[in-house]
Amino acid sequence: MSATTTSPAAMRLPPWLSDRAFVIISRLLALIILVVVLSLISPHFLSWNNLINVFRQASVQFVMAAGLTLVVLAGGIDLSVGAVLGLAGCLAASLINGGDVALGVLVALSVGLGCGLVNGALVTLVRIPSFMATYGMLWIAQGLAVIFMKGDTVYGLTAGFRTIATGFFLGIPIPIWIGLALMLLLHGILHTTVLGRSIYAIGGNPAAARLSGMPVRFRLIAVYGLSGLLSGFAALVVIARINSADSSLGDELLLPAIAAVCLGGTSLFGGVGGIVGTAVGSVILAIILNGMNLLGVQTYWQSAMTGGIILLSVLADQIGGARLNRQS
Repeated sequence: MSATTTSPAAMRLPPWLSDRAFVIISRLLALIILVVVLSLISPHFLSWNNLINVFRQASVQFVMAAGLTLVVLAGGIDLSVGAVLGLAGCLAASLINGGDVALGVLVALSVGLGCGLVNGALVTLVRIPSFMATYGMLWIAQGLAVIFMKGDTVYGLTAGFRTIATGFFLGIPIPIWIGLALMLLLHGILHTTVLGRSIYAIGGNPAAARLSGMPVRFRLIAVYGLSGLLSGFAALVVIARINSADSSLGDELLLPAIAAVCLGGTSLFGGVGGIVGTAVGSVILAIILNGMNLLGVQTYWQSAMTGGIILLSVLADQIGGARLNRQS
């Protein structure tokens, strides 16, 4: 071979165009295209009030999807995030409505953490597939919420507590600050801690992680515990925003959370993606729904179009990832 011949190794894509970079770049491009198209179609889209509304909705959506992202990165699934949120929200709202804000917050976080740890134990110790274990927890949490609420609805939470969802700081809604802080915190955990690196390793190749001496079971339990804890935290944000809670609180929150994770490019097979992608996916989902509302698209068409967009995003990831693998 001559000195001027280019070997296949030399033709590899640059390091910055890794799977993770490809996901983020593709999502940012999709976000830019959405913003440009909607700004041309609707004169109201780029108004300050509308954009603030979009990012407020995206922030609440991100808080709900953040814990699920960690589980998916580790190669599992948590179908109980919405139901656990509903149970934690009902318990917390009842206590907060009675004037005990601190206890309500503590109970919401404890219930979420406890449900998550049970999920982790069922998956790792009892060896029940994550789909079935968390699906069972979904029904348990929903049933407990119905039993506790007895058909009642809690209204009128204290004004101080509601500040976390309705207040402003430096002219920006507090939920946006909460979402940004949570994104930075989880991004730091994923990329600078042993637990974070373990999540990617377990999701990418659990057998290799186990053979390397990694305490896979313990760390998976920690991941499911974090998912539950974040569901409890999300419950606090949700009930503060809507100023009420009932047993159906979390019924419709699971699928949007999954949608945000998928739109963010996190692989449902584990090991690829990240929390920043979920944040971007939450913004994309919020923009899509906001744009359809501005354009007067009927609700049932909104659901169908959202599902189609999610399928297209997953298909684009598979095609793009396959091309990257062939060229690397």
